[in-house]
Amino acid sequence: MMKGMVFAERYQLEEFIGQGGMSLVYRAVDIRTGHSVAVKILKSEYNGDKEFLERFQREAQAASLMSHHNIVNLLDVGMEGEFRYLVLEYVSGNTLKDIIRQRGRLNAATAIQITVRILSALQHAHDNGIIHRDIKPQNVLVHSDGHVKVADFGIARMTNAFTISKGDTVVGSVHYSSPEQATGSVVEATSDLYSTGVVLYEMLTGRVPFVGDTPVAVAMQHINEAPPPVTDLAPETPPAVIAVLMKAMAKSPADRYQSAREMADALLKAKDGIVDPSAANIAAQAYVAPKPILVPNPPKQKRQQAPVKTKKRMSRKQRQTMITTVVTTALILAFLVLGAINVYRNVLNSTDSPDVLGLTQDEAIAYAKRNGLNWKVKEESHSTIAAGIVLEQIPEPGTEMQKGDSLLITVSTGPQSNVMPSMVGFTYEEATETLTELGFTVVIIRTTSSEAPGKVLAQNPEAGGSYAVGQSVELTISGGSTVVPDVSGKTPEEAAALLEQYSLTMATPHYREVLDASQVGKVMAQDPIAGTLVVADAPVTLTIAKAAKPYKGEVFVEMPASDRERELLVVLVEASGEVEQYRSKYNAGQSSSMIIPVSSDYSGVLMCRIYLDGILYTEIEATLQ
Repeated sequence: MMKGMVFAERYQLEEFIGQGGMSLVYRAVDIRTGHSVAVKILKSEYNGDKEFLERFQREAQAASLMSHHNIVNLLDVGMEGEFRYLVLEYVSGNTLKDIIRQRGRLNAATAIQITVRILSALQHAHDNGIIHRDIKPQNVLVHSDGHVKVADFGIARMTNAFTISKGDTVVGSVHYSSPEQATGSVVEATSDLYSTGVVLYEMLTGRVPFVGDTPVAVAMQHINEAPPPVTDLAPETPPAVIAVLMKAMAKSPADRYQSAREMADALLKAKDGIVDPSAANIAAQAYVAPKPILVPNPPKQKRQQAPVKTKKRMSRKQRQTMITTVVTTALILAFLVLGAINVYRNVLNSTDSPDVLGLTQDEAIAYAKRNGLNWKVKEESHSTIAAGIVLEQIPEPGTEMQKGDSLLITVSTGPQSNVMPSMVGFTYEEATETLTELGFTVVIIRTTSSEAPGKVLAQNPEAGGSYAVGQSVELTISGGSTVVPDVSGKTPEEAAALLEQYSLTMATPHYREVLDASQVGKVMAQDPIAGTLVVADAPVTLTIAKAAKPYKGEVFVEMPASDRERELLVVLVEASGEVEQYRSKYNAGQSSSMIIPVSSDYSGVLMCRIYLDGILYTEIEATLQ
């Protein structure tokens, strides 16, 4: 695993979270901002595979063309050594597939709201000339706060591109593939809508519409067969919703909805019980009615004359019974009619609260109007969600409401701005506590000073300006001062004790080979040099002599510049493990190309490892003789 590696000197891999057919995905931390991101890395075995390289590049290209609140957005792209990677928005939550596995069937209202979010993402992609071609629940992420995001444009193509296949396997997931994908025909935007229909079918029923022993068997069902009726698996599903689903899953692309927006509108109307006539016709044709059983005509019999009945007068008791029956029947019918009217009114007047989380304020209000609801808007700042996006709603999505009720939506005003206070003169603890409470990130720089240790001497940005929550504040803190003593010629133990007397610490020492045995184990040099005025508790790096080894060689090391200080470490890999050869720190912006001598008790070719800040940078061979 690659945990701990840093890509682009910025993204540190923290946790392996999954893999797909061609890539590994890690949760990483953006060192500059502290935010979590997802890093998608092409598996090394595909670095020489032209088709997979094209797919990976195509995902980056497709993602770079889009920015939408229902799409996992691309943040960065690059190559680190042999690793090609994408940096994507990190979504903390589950895939829609996980949710279906955990909960089984979803209710129609929830399934519709999720589907509308998928369609919103697809409309944005289609408007940018991009067809996803692999819509499935595994590629739909549901954030822990309820936001829905479509991911993985790895096999996306620009409009009118043909389906890619590798060997005999069509790229994409066969359980969600459209008939034209299964046959290798031209794939257009309507193919994404077919796959979305399959996802909706699975949400409503808890299973995919077609199963088989082989991918080919499943593909043939997509081409030739109607799916099992939704009502057999989820009888409570409204007919209007089923009609939309069946139109989306029509075998012919021409019979489907022609845009994601059109399908979303039909779904929202279906939620209110409004049936799309064209969808209803297609749904009716999808299910073949059983043939009527034909019964032969019975043989004709000779008609016999019915006996003439004699009309009898009704007795008084019979008349009373008949009147009672008629009155009772009338009362029952009146009760049923009144009950039906009452139910009818309640049904007409009832609705469910729409899911508007993650939508813009205008979109949320439009959904409220469509559901016959009033609305109230409350504003609240948020450090990461852009202004104008809905943060919360009351009541929750899917709650039964009466038309005319109010939906309360909380809309983000974006990151809150604060006026920077002055921290100069405060102690380090006081300044840190105050700035942290205001939502700022504090960066401390210590400096030598005659002031008491721990006092704030300066700050950047200066006081009085307006700054966003989460922004860093650089504080210059007095560290007191002391003079570096001369420790040359002393043993490491003696040097450490003397440095402690001067309120200094000993950093990890460097070692240098010497031929003079009397110098072995003693300090040859120090940094900072003796007499330098430094901040109290500052580290002092010592160079200590060590006995020269019999076999020597050298390695060429080229260290690129960085925007921060870094430590270089060179080691030889011997039978006993790694043996340090060279260690040094380099300032921000400093690059270096150097020849570093190495030595060992072993001759021949040894592996030499180069570390930057404790993370393996590269490996090279060194010849010792």
